[in-house]
Amino acid sequence: MSKDMDSKTQENEKELQALLQREFPPLQNAELERDLWPQMLRRLDARPLRLPWFDWVLAAAVAAALLLFPNAIPALLYQL
Repeated sequence: MSKDMDSKTQENEKELQALLQREFPPLQNAELERDLWPQMLRRLDARPLRLPWFDWVLAAAVAAALLLFPNAIPALLYQL
């Protein structure tokens, strides 16, 4: 019984491998034409740091809540 299971497993694996090779053939030209890292560095340097207005509103709301309810500070720290 063990030999039958092993042979069926090997047969299934070979069939699966053949299906995968047929559906996903090897790439012909997998090399990039140019290095993308310098372009990425330029994009990171060019992007200014912008915070949306709702981030400022959220920060102000948290600060106001902590000023109005100082007992909430330990609960907030616990959540961090």
